[in-house]
Amino acid sequence: MEQGNKTQTLPLNTCYKLASSVLTEATSTACMLLSLFLSTASTVTVCGNLLVITSVVYFRQLHTPTNALILSLAVADLLVGAVVLPLTMKFSVSTCLYNRSVFCLIRSSLDMILGSCSILNLCCISVDRYYAVCQPLTYRFKINNHVIGIMILISWFLPALFAVGFQLGFNRANCVQRCLSFALVTQFISFVFLFYLPLILMLCLYLKIFLVAQKQANSLQKHTKSRENANKLEKKATKTLAVIMGVFLLCWLPSFFCITIVSFSRSSDTGPLIEILNWLALSNSLLNPFIYAFFYSWFRSAFLLIISGKIFFTDLTNSIKVFNFLE
Repeated sequence: MEQGNKTQTLPLNTCYKLASSVLTEATSTACMLLSLFLSTASTVTVCGNLLVITSVVYFRQLHTPTNALILSLAVADLLVGAVVLPLTMKFSVSTCLYNRSVFCLIRSSLDMILGSCSILNLCCISVDRYYAVCQPLTYRFKINNHVIGIMILISWFLPALFAVGFQLGFNRANCVQRCLSFALVTQFISFVFLFYLPLILMLCLYLKIFLVAQKQANSLQKHTKSRENANKLEKKATKTLAVIMGVFLLCWLPSFFCITIVSFSRSSDTGPLIEILNWLALSNSLLNPFIYAFFYSWFRSAFLLIISGKIFFTDLTNSIKVFNFLE
């Protein structure tokens, strides 16, 4: 590889270590292992979310407001696995970390749009679950098809709006000081609306759901004298909400926290770290089908019927029985 003002020539089998800010050649074995990992993640993400989409579309009992949001989430996560992860596999280990070519802009834009769309869909699901558990008597009136449609529209439109604005010339490497200040403000606003506010809202809503579940468990124990059933309900609620928020925070918080700090610092050697944390964030799209689908018995039943191929020979559209969110 030539340095200075000369054009850099990259051999075909060259990969770059993400542990350093300097492009250094790595072995082709390391490149193959990284490509294998990202290929596997992409395949599992696509297959898992495709199962969710097929289940919601095929089985009539799954045609509910909550599952419409889960369907929107699965579509976003499917696109992450089918588009973003393959682009990541191609460009993350190349000079895409260090330049702003058209392919890199496309990749970063899709990354931002689909990742943020997934987050906002998760936030909308928490709003839906709050009304279903905490206000069940008014749930059907407050969370109807019209409201769900607006939620889904916002979840897709808002990330696209921020991504377009973020990519239109707000490149720190090419900005003068005045432009840089405006770019930082724009980036900060994007993070607030696309991550921090949804995170705070999800934490508050799921905490409220947990408290209501505890109250329901205590009431069940008081009226039925069955401590076993009460403990079962409380443990189910604790496990469900802990997994939902735990996985979300584990995947997304490190990336956004790091990017937020870097945005307001002058550090120029954190590209590889941000890229690695971005992989961790994208892994949330792989895990969501397991959390919002395999976690519930009716989705597991739907998956078994799809995987077995029975839906191709028999009409099973009414064969799934749906239970309560915390059951």
